[in-house]
Amino acid sequence: MPATDAPPPAADALRAPSLRRRMACWLYEGLLLFGIVALAGLVFSIAVQQRHALLYRHGMQAFLFAVLALYFCFFWRKGRQTLAMKTWRIRITDRAGRPISTARALLRYLLSWLWFLPPLAASAPWQLPALEVCVLLAGWIAVWALLSNFHPQRQFWHDALAGTRLVNAPRAPKSAA
Repeated sequence: MPATDAPPPAADALRAPSLRRRMACWLYEGLLLFGIVALAGLVFSIAVQQRHALLYRHGMQAFLFAVLALYFCFFWRKGRQTLAMKTWRIRITDRAGRPISTARALLRYLLSWLWFLPPLAASAPWQLPALEVCVLLAGWIAVWALLSNFHPQRQFWHDALAGTRLVNAPRAPKSAA
């Protein structure tokens, strides 16, 4: 029987993790993504024989965007958890608590850029120094995270827009030694 035909879980199983846990997971995910982006950037640089960091930078940005989309969509769809999500016992489901489709995972990935794009777009016309952009970005991330407190199920708004939700993952059973 496919996973999508399974009955929805109980309401307690769909409770959102605390904002603290979700943000800790978010930070850990960023740490892990540093390695993925570094490796993918190296592969791109070698493949196109890039001799200068600004040469083909838009191509590299598009490549990294695609690599991150593949990473997230694969893990969200396949096991419903990235490594950071497994560590913090958080999983992703649709609104009814079922596994998400590839299309919904891709939609969530695209909408997750709302964490970064608004302050970057707002700062672009003024060509602000990097420190000021970082301050705007940090402020927006804090506001975006805190806005989840206004969602009825305490979900991030990009999850609400994508039709997904972050829920507590059950603890793995302890194995007998």
